[in-house]
Parts: sequence; C-alpha cells; structure tokens
Amino acid sequence: MKSYDVTALGELLIDFTENGKSSQGNPLFEANPGGAPCNVLAMLSKLGHKTAFIGKVGADFFGEQLKAAITEVGIDASYLCMDEEIHTTLAMVHTYPDGDRDFSFYRNPGADMMLTEKEVPEELISNSKIFHFGTLSMTHEGVRKATKKAIAAAKESGALISFDPNLRPPLWKSLEDAKEQAAFGFSQCDILKISDNEIQWFTGEEDYDKGIEKLRSQYDIPLILLSMGKEGSRAYYKDLRVEVGAVLQENTIETTGAGDTFGGCCLYFVLKYGLEQLDEEKLREMLAFANKAASIVTTRKGALRVMPSLEEIRN
Repeated sequence: MKSYDVTALGELLIDFTENGKSSQGNPLFEANPGGAPCNVLAMLSKLGHKTAFIGKVGADFFGEQLKAAITEVGIDASYLCMDEEIHTTLAMVHTYPDGDRDFSFYRNPGADMMLTEKEVPEELISNSKIFHFGTLSMTHEGVRKATKKAIAAAKESGALISFDPNLRPPLWKSLEDAKEQAAFGFSQCDILKISDNEIQWFTGEEDYDKGIEKLRSQYDIPLILLSMGKEGSRAYYKDLRVEVGAVLQENTIETTGAGDTFGGCCLYFVLKYGLEQLDEEKLREMLAFANKAASIVTTRKGALRVMPSLEEIRN
C-alpha cells in the first residue's frame, strides 16, 4: 500500500495574468500561482487524492506565496525546496481575444531550474502510485539529472509514469534539444497527455491520428490522451480510439491550466480503474469528465487555486 496517489516534479511559478487596466490605461496583472505539474496535482487534490510536489522556488515573497498556495489546495509541500540565491520563476501571460495565450518567462536562471539530484526524495516517489513530470524540468542539465533520478526511482518502485511535454519554446536553447528531451519522456511513460500542436510539432504530421500512429510505432505507451482545445479530446488505448467533443463556454476568459485540469482528471480515472482494465465506456467517461472540468477552468483566472469540485463537474 502506497501512501501517496500522485507525486509530481517540476516547475512552480507565478503566472502574471492580465486583469483589466488601471485608471491611467496601463495593463494590470494578477499574480496567480501556476506551473503545470502543480496544476495537475491541484485538480487531483480537489477530487480527494493525496498528492505531493517536488520542486524549488526562491526564498522570496513569491516563493512563500507559492508554498502557501499549494498547501492551501491540499498538496504536500514538505519536499518543496527554497533557494536562498535564485529568485522564483515568473511568467507573463498574454491572453488573446479567443482565450488562447502567449508566455514570456523570467527564468535566466529561475529557482525551478536549480533543483539537484540530492534534493530528490526517492522514498516519497517509491511511496507514490503515479509519478508525473513534464519537460520544463529538463531544459537544463542539473534539473534534468534530478528529473531522471526521480523517474528511475518511480520505475524501480513500480509506480506508473505520467508525462506531459508542455512545450514552451522560449525556455529551450533549441527546439532540437526540446525534441530530444520529449523523446526521452515518451520512452519512459505509461500515460502520455499531449496537445494537438505538440503532436504535430514532434511528428511532423498535420493529421493527429497519423501523428499518434507515428509516435506509437516508436514508443510503447499504453495510454495516450490528446487534448484538442475547442475540438475536444481523444484517447488511444490498445486498439481503441475514443473521441469526445469539447464543452464550450460562452464566458471563457482564458485557457491557462485547461490542459493540466484535463490531465489531472484523466489520472483520477486511472487511479479509479487502473491502467490494465480500461475499455471504450470507461475511456468515454474519462474524456467527458475531463473535458467538462477543463471547460470550467477556462471561465476562471489562473488554475491552481480555482480547480472545480466533483459536484461542479457533474453539474
């Protein structure tokens, strides 16, 4: 029996999201807690699962804010390190009229990049049913080694490995390096959550099915979850391909965290049913639930602190 349902490693940062204009006409920004791995954990915590986070923030005002935020939403922050020298990573999020967004990062360096192998708690990972990570913890050598050590500990303990590439081009020295690290993630994971633009970028295939087929020919990934924004989502499992349409909201304001909400909900179903016994009915239930949760988050600022409850999703 493992004590933790899901442990994640990666970035925890401040998303500065636009929130109106001042009386002088200047844009106002709200400091929302963010970072894809913690967004996933926040969704799972909201659904009653025990979660823990491994990462690093600065020993500064923003770092303290982030530690308080993840603790508040039920994520175990015992393994969050505080860097005395490097500041917390910041992201400026520009939202377009259709709710899509663009990012500018203040991370040269940022505290999340400074996590070391020695700071990876192998006993926590061994005590977790699922280990989740992305590529932002693989952009630089030190934190890359820490991530690989965590993956090795997870595999040794029999934990399921969940991976979301979460491509952010400005954070990479080159997109070839990004592709190489994504490939490593694909080679390690049991559950892959990937977006429409990421599958096109990695495989060079415009058609999503052809891209997934190409990916599956290279990597043995039991469950692939494809998020397609307004087009909905798909699950690829054994010989099954299941698609469920999106739930579109009239009052969508931004899409930050929607993919993480979707991914967290899918892990909720993997914990509920296991990875071996999925069928078309369960996959359809999973995608419909995850799409609904993601649609709710698009009506709220940020993600980590405003994840929907089970009741809200069902309603």
